[in-house]
Amino acid sequence: MDEDRSRIPARGVPAVLDADGGRVNPNALDRLSDLDKRIVVAMQRDGRASWRAIADAVGGTVATVTRRGQQLIASGVVRVAAVPALGAHGTYDAFFVRITCRPGMQMAVAEQLIAQPDVRFCTVVTGNYDIMAELVVRGGATHYPQLLEDLQGIDGVAQWRSDLIMHVYKVSFDWGRQLYGERIDQDVAAIEPEEPETCKPEHFDDADLQILAALREDGRETFQRIADGLGMNESSVRRRFERMRAARCVDILTLVPSAALGMGAETLMTVRVAPARLDAVARELARYPFVRYLAAMLDENALLCEVITPAVPELYRFITESLSRLDGVEGWSANMELLYLKRGFIETPWWRGQVAPSR
Repeated sequence: MDEDRSRIPARGVPAVLDADGGRVNPNALDRLSDLDKRIVVAMQRDGRASWRAIADAVGGTVATVTRRGQQLIASGVVRVAAVPALGAHGTYDAFFVRITCRPGMQMAVAEQLIAQPDVRFCTVVTGNYDIMAELVVRGGATHYPQLLEDLQGIDGVAQWRSDLIMHVYKVSFDWGRQLYGERIDQDVAAIEPEEPETCKPEHFDDADLQILAALREDGRETFQRIADGLGMNESSVRRRFERMRAARCVDILTLVPSAALGMGAETLMTVRVAPARLDAVARELARYPFVRYLAAMLDENALLCEVITPAVPELYRFITESLSRLDGVEGWSANMELLYLKRGFIETPWWRGQVAPSR
């Protein structure tokens, strides 16, 4: 990590500022330069890569890439965080939740949901539902009823439907292929994340968890500053983190609004599939770069598929030329994602500014 860095906005606070410290219109998030986008692509692949490594990958000077990268983070356009892998706390099951709210209550409900530590992602959507979220239940599905009373009792919740996520086929941030095709630098492409290995609570001690707590707030914090804050040796902090990372016990997230990279249509699709073709269709869908997330759900022999495209015409072509032609696909329902409030257990730094930019 580079020592030179910029102040990161407080969690959940959109510090989208101009050069004079005045608040920028959130639409500015949609207008990044080509270099900005390349920097974000590199950070999506490795959020803790040094500015020098990112500059080499994107073909820019270290000074320029450092300045632009720090501005992207300080402005709240990008947030980097490191969190323990899902297995870090032991056995778990994940549920996909669809929520209908009383009129005018969806944002209030969503804000309460993202405050829950068990909510991994949360988005406001169009269609028959108002909110979709993923709930990770520590200890497995038998503990789910213990959470329901509090969550379903949130003021404004009218209906609640949940479905067990049985198997995750794909989680990807392959912005390079989507934005640049083969032009993306090979050094960046080589950082493609591998399938995570099983992580267990015994892989951590208290010091490890303290290191990850610091990196949750700022995923690009230097090992020296973490060590100073914890009263540890820098080399010990570095060694512990690299051990956790090598064991796939830590997830490094780089959050950025999709629209800022020119990907303006985010859609959650529930794809109904002939039972005998479920796995085959999933493996075929996973090959498409537009498919960012893909999982098999328990109900209705269905696949949960998150599709990210530049705009609606590309979404239409994906549906008509690809999805609808797959052998075994019987139909689908879909919801456009309007506002992402939480992803990977981390609150996005821009959503409050998009909802109320005058605050």
